[in-house]
Amino acid sequence: MKDVLTDIVAHKRTELEALYAPKPSLRKALQDSRSGIIAEFKRRSPSKGWIKEEGRADIIPLSYQQNGAAAISILTDEHFFGGCDDFIRTARRSGVTIPVLYKNFVIDEAQLYAAALCGASAVLLIAACLTKERCRQLMEQAHRLGLEVLLEMHSEEELEYADLEPDLCGINNRNLGTFVTSVDNSFRLAELLPMDAVKVSESGISSPETIKALRAAGFSGFLIGETFMKTAEPGRTLHDFIAQL
Repeated sequence: MKDVLTDIVAHKRTELEALYAPKPSLRKALQDSRSGIIAEFKRRSPSKGWIKEEGRADIIPLSYQQNGAAAISILTDEHFFGGCDDFIRTARRSGVTIPVLYKNFVIDEAQLYAAALCGASAVLLIAACLTKERCRQLMEQAHRLGLEVLLEMHSEEELEYADLEPDLCGINNRNLGTFVTSVDNSFRLAELLPMDAVKVSESGISSPETIKALRAAGFSGFLIGETFMKTAEPGRTLHDFIAQL
């Protein structure tokens, strides 16, 4: 008689191999991309309310991929941003193969397991949310799960977190306390980051000219959400945006 339990355990081991398998590299995707754009699937914001309440995770992320995004960021916070982990699973099932950033306010290892299980390639860690030691612990656990880390900093004081040598260094142009946004923050802090860091400018980018200037300042990645999501066809808007680069 066939041992059903043996079959179940064997299949479970296969599932776990997939969990720990290397994911598409966000770092490499940005280094190799001509645009460097991380297009964000963001349905809601605490400061602006619903941006695209009807936005579908099985349509928009794939459209981003088809229209030239180097990678995709998906908001998974439900309470403030109208997201969920299943949006990443849905995007993967729809055909998304490029790197996906799990964008949330990660403060516990459980969230890292959730990111790996739903198909993310990288996770966002925010310096403002974590002590430097806690950030180091979470980064090490993320790497054990095969996830890259985009470490987000906003102020000059937070730049000491770059000593942890994350896979990517992000500069958030938005103050998460006041939600005031200024791209000047990226220009101001860029030269203070390590020379060999893969730098990502986040938030407030609305024109190709800004990307050109940021690239000249040493940035390889550009996380853009509302500029695309507030339009009728985010993927088409991305296509037109890249054409101007």
